[in-house]
Amino acid sequence: MTAVLLVDEAPGGIRVLTLNRPERLNSFTAEGYRLLAAALREAAADETVRVVLLRGAGRAFSSGVDLDALAGTPLDEMRPRFAALLGALIDLPQPLVAAVQGPAVGFGMTILLHADVVLVADDARFRAPFMALGTAPEAASSVLLPAVVGTQRAADIILTGRWVPAEEAVAIGLAARVVPRAELEDAGRAVAGEMAAAGRAVLVAGKALLRAGRAEAARDALVREDTAARALGANGALGGPR
Repeated sequence: MTAVLLVDEAPGGIRVLTLNRPERLNSFTAEGYRLLAAALREAAADETVRVVLLRGAGRAFSSGVDLDALAGTPLDEMRPRFAALLGALIDLPQPLVAAVQGPAVGFGMTILLHADVVLVADDARFRAPFMALGTAPEAASSVLLPAVVGTQRAADIILTGRWVPAEEAVAIGLAARVVPRAELEDAGRAVAGEMAAAGRAVLVAGKALLRAGRAEAARDALVREDTAARALGANGALGGPR
């Protein structure tokens, strides 16, 4: 079987994590959550890792949760693995760089709110389809998205579920810069390399200062979001991670 998460080392202390289900647009399963959480925890504990680069194989970054897999997996199995992944993202001390091409939908979008720098290809587009799915925002997006793009823009994105193209994502602060699709991988490695040159200790200190207070706010949001998703699920809607 092909590994659903590839873990590679790049020069200078860069750990590259590649979502590797291109035939399913890198959608997540319970096992995918577990593997990515473990990889992030391992990177956090490794003193040689200065920067983590997250990318997706194929034509998409990630289409979110695999709804077909979700149909065959109890939510009581999905939820703790999703929570563990969010904890690993929140706790990661090193900078997280994301390189995004094609669709980034649901958790494929909200995971990016936990990245420190997001680079997007010119074909990237984002969508938070939670309202259409009958569930609540997740991954602390109810707090992190307004903090990044502002309250009204966040409401526009979440409550309408519309697509946000690459150029707009940069304009509103959801991403740092847009590059041609063919240059995305090189650009991601270049940015990670520029960071890594500074050394782990100063990068960890810098990230901690830039994100002071965000971990607590995110953890509180996760509790509220989970409560809302469970309530909606009890009413017959699709609660849980998307």
